[in-house]
Amino acid sequence: MYYAEYAGHAPQFFHSDDPFSLEAGGVLPELTLAYHTYGTLNETGDNVIWVCHALTASSDVAEWWPGTVVEGGLLDPTRYFIVCANKLGSPYGSTSPITVNPATGQPWYLDFPQITVRDMVRAYQLLRKALGIRRIRMIIGGSTGGCQAMEWAIAEPELFETVALTVTLPKTTPWIVADSEAQRMAIEADPTFFEPRIDGGERGLAAARAVSMLIYRNSLTFNRTQYDPEEKLDDFRASSYQRYQGSKLCRRFNAHCYYRLLQSLDSHDVGRGRGGVAAALKRITAQTIVMAVDTDIMFTEPEVREMAVMIGADYHIIHSDYGHDGFLIETPEITRILKKYL
Repeated sequence: MYYAEYAGHAPQFFHSDDPFSLEAGGVLPELTLAYHTYGTLNETGDNVIWVCHALTASSDVAEWWPGTVVEGGLLDPTRYFIVCANKLGSPYGSTSPITVNPATGQPWYLDFPQITVRDMVRAYQLLRKALGIRRIRMIIGGSTGGCQAMEWAIAEPELFETVALTVTLPKTTPWIVADSEAQRMAIEADPTFFEPRIDGGERGLAAARAVSMLIYRNSLTFNRTQYDPEEKLDDFRASSYQRYQGSKLCRRFNAHCYYRLLQSLDSHDVGRGRGGVAAALKRITAQTIVMAVDTDIMFTEPEVREMAVMIGADYHIIHSDYGHDGFLIETPEITRILKKYL
């Protein structure tokens, strides 16, 4: 069965009317999570593969990770119950800066409180209980999705049989924070970002995306794919590519959501309140697989390897010319590795 038969379906929604307290001190008066499921939960509630999505993805795994939700594939709906929830702050249906603040009847926009990865995981815990899931066979997370998966494996170690982490770290580095700040500065330079409108900050978002592409890929990728063979004075392929990536994100995402999600990445630190990163990682009791991409300049291979050693995880290096984005592109290799653990 082809993944296209599973992709593009409308999400389901979990809603809680109870106030949801946030780690940074704010409170959401109510909570909604959009989520997708594929396959059927078995009677014992333990045939679950939970996927945590990255920064600008949605809960529709079959759409953004083609080739995985397929019979015989990594996320086989005939064998497993696959769940992916849209994280807090994202514009794909979960509570976010563009959902309505019940106190005002208007979208939150800049009034939306700060959220953290730990808040996202606490929301997933509510959904997990509502779905009747007793144990998770494997949790998979790449990039910021890996931050979520790691946080959850530390918070509820007994829940997971296997944890699969790709191109992620237990604590956000100053290098990544600096990149995030450059992106926020680009958004703030667009005066419409401070106006209460759904398209506020759109030009800033486009510029921020162009900034982010420099860390998601690398010089090898750009020099090989955006090379201009003829002598030119302007209209360079790399320029067109950057503008294309910016406008492409603006068509499917929101600047206010992006701004808050960057903040959640910057504050990621599994060691906060747990005696430091090393002590926190020792709480993971599940079999753990860690994968790095050899050309990644965002979550670099040496840093990811160090984390794997601290966890005591099985470690794999994936070759890709596409840098950090390789975790979304090298699907056959990731599938080959993870299927061995299923």
